[in-house]
Order: sequence, then C-alpha cells, then structure tokens
Amino acid sequence: MNAQNLATNAQNTRPRGVGSDVPEEIGKNVPTLAEIHRRALQIHIERGGHDCDLDNYLDEWLQAERELKEKYSTSNDEDAKNK
Repeated sequence: MNAQNLATNAQNTRPRGVGSDVPEEIGKNVPTLAEIHRRALQIHIERGGHDCDLDNYLDEWLQAERELKEKYSTSNDEDAKNK
C-alpha cells in the first residue's frame, strides 16, 4: 500500500467523535469549559493554592462545574418566569 492509501484508510477507520468527548454546548445556557476552569482556579486559590494534586484538582473542577450549572439553571428559571 502506498502512503496515500494508508492515510486515507486511517482517516476512514477512525471512530467518529475522536478529538473531543465534550459536547458542543455553546449558546445553550451552560457554563463553558473556560468558565469552569476559571472558577476551579478561584476555588484552588481560596483553599490556599499550595498543592498541585490531581485529586484536589478534580474536586475543585467538579465543585466549579456544579456551582456554575446551578447558577445557569437558576438564571434560566428566572428568565422563564419573566417571560
């Protein structure tokens, strides 16, 4: 097989969705990854910001995601009531 056939074959056999497991949710009233990252960093600093432990990072990320999703949900509920 020549190089072009190998490249084409590799592209055709790659599973769909490879590259990002994060659904495209821009504009759907959910926090972006950048917003979650910023909030996770704020939480890290509020806790002292000394360690760079992956367990702590995951906890901070999940806390930030929870807080922001709740904030967006509350905001969406208020918007629906005002309509």
